[in-house]
Amino acid sequence: MTTTAPMAEGPGTPTSKPTPAPAEPGLPLSGLLALSTAAFTAVLTELLPAGLLPRMAPDLGVSEARVGFLVTGYAVASFLAAIPLTAALRGLPRRPVLIGALLGFAAANAVTALSSSYGLTFGARLAAGAMGGTLWAMLVGYAARMVPAERRGRAIAIVLAGITLALSLGLPAGTALADALGWRAAFAAPALLAVLLVVWIRRRVPGFPGEARGERVPLPRVAALPGIGMVLSVTLTLLVGHQVMYTYVAPFSEHAGFGRTGLVLLVFGAATVVGIWLTGLLIDRHPRRTLLGALALLASAMLALGTYAGHGVVLLVSVALWGVAFGGAPTLIQTALVDASGPVNADVATSLQTTVYNAGIAAGSLTGGLILEGPGADALPWTTFLLVTVTFTIVAAGRRHAFPSRRHGVEYGRSKVNRRAGTAW
Repeated sequence: MTTTAPMAEGPGTPTSKPTPAPAEPGLPLSGLLALSTAAFTAVLTELLPAGLLPRMAPDLGVSEARVGFLVTGYAVASFLAAIPLTAALRGLPRRPVLIGALLGFAAANAVTALSSSYGLTFGARLAAGAMGGTLWAMLVGYAARMVPAERRGRAIAIVLAGITLALSLGLPAGTALADALGWRAAFAAPALLAVLLVVWIRRRVPGFPGEARGERVPLPRVAALPGIGMVLSVTLTLLVGHQVMYTYVAPFSEHAGFGRTGLVLLVFGAATVVGIWLTGLLIDRHPRRTLLGALALLASAMLALGTYAGHGVVLLVSVALWGVAFGGAPTLIQTALVDASGPVNADVATSLQTTVYNAGIAAGSLTGGLILEGPGADALPWTTFLLVTVTFTIVAAGRRHAFPSRRHGVEYGRSKVNRRAGTAW
């Protein structure tokens, strides 16, 4: 705000002079990047076995399908643990809980790297999944508490960029490391990364208190807050629609006559980086328009895939648009969730969303498989188009609480800004 400072009176000297408002503090970038690296570590831990099936199966003495269950076990444990563990731990100081989850990742990955027993490895994966459910319930709320409300969206975008980097860079790097040094080294790397990350977090991420018992809002009341149900509905419909197509992008591409699935996934991954960057630029000023625009772009991409996928250039361009649109969607939706719940209740709200998120992935994969075996690959983009249209409709209807034009906690501060003069009133 503009303030006035008294001055000595003299000829031609005004009695007061405007003093420039102090510069707005920058983002705590080091701390946010530490949280982003935590997201990177969690995604890498969850999905790494999927790229190492042929290498792990002989050493563990099981089929590749059973190695694939290591990913399933992680997801199920994360699904089941997110809400109860978050509720049980919400009274504890936040930073020790975050560090504990990361040390759990380090231990689980170390056991996986050393184990020759499938049973022991599966148990380690279940433990890692529980840590993942706890971590994902914390990260967004933690980022929201580190910055002013008007910078909350950008902070969340930085943290969730770790997901994109894990998918586009981390998993290929892990596979390359397994090719060079063996699959055990690929699991040792995230174990070491988690330990180093603990040191980083202790130095750069602030500590926050847990919720006092008398101040905790019960989980059902958090779920009933205005806007929460609508944001969770958007999470579910969007994830189901995305997963219908993404899980079976390889058979769809082959059916369309474009067999280079690796190129398709590379284009999608690179486009998600662009999407999250654009979202970071727009989210704090135009959250509703940005989300509606992303959903409209995603629907357009599915229309193109459903109509012209037989043309290789159209297929790649459509996948790129899909990646740009979907890249920023998790950030936009999670920011809306934190705005609706408030940063204090964000951990509980995000634990609900983590559960819904995993349910959407499972439902989308199942639905896509049934469609592939029934109507066929041609029906996949049309199914996704329908679900994205439903998502768009819910967002459009959520103008009041879930997806307002201006973000909660930001509008009041900005309502005091004289945009013509560029000064505060």
